[in-house]
Amino acid sequence: MSLAQRDDPYQSFNFIVEIDGVLSGKFSEVSGLEANVEFDEYREGGVNNFVHKLPKKTNYNNLVLRRGMTNSTALYKWHQDVIAGMIKPKNVSIILLDSEKNEAKRWTFENAFPIKWTGPDLKADNNALAIESLEIVHQGLVRVFQ
Repeated sequence: MSLAQRDDPYQSFNFIVEIDGVLSGKFSEVSGLEANVEFDEYREGGVNNFVHKLPKKTNYNNLVLRRGMTNSTALYKWHQDVIAGMIKPKNVSIILLDSEKNEAKRWTFENAFPIKWTGPDLKADNNALAIESLEIVHQGLVRVFQ
């Protein structure tokens, strides 16, 4: 295999977040890109070397976005709207970029809205960034292929 054919993995720090198609600031961490299929086990009489596993439903983890606090209040206000009963679902996309900053992979979380906002841990004895996080529920994860 020549170097021109090499398929190197993407770097996990090179990503952006869009909310309803709008770039939504710089995030230091995104977690929750996960889908798990629940299944029932079915044992067939006379078959002792395996168990049938029949899929039931798919569960999606909540998406968690973390970033350094800035003057932007858009995410906080979106969460405050949910608290006030004004749920405005949006599509949230996590976009992994290649080494040249081109879109390589995209995951879209449909009909998402925030259920938890967490402010920073404030400590006078260190100089770490003030990090806020937003936990988001959604109705499914769609992997968009290029």
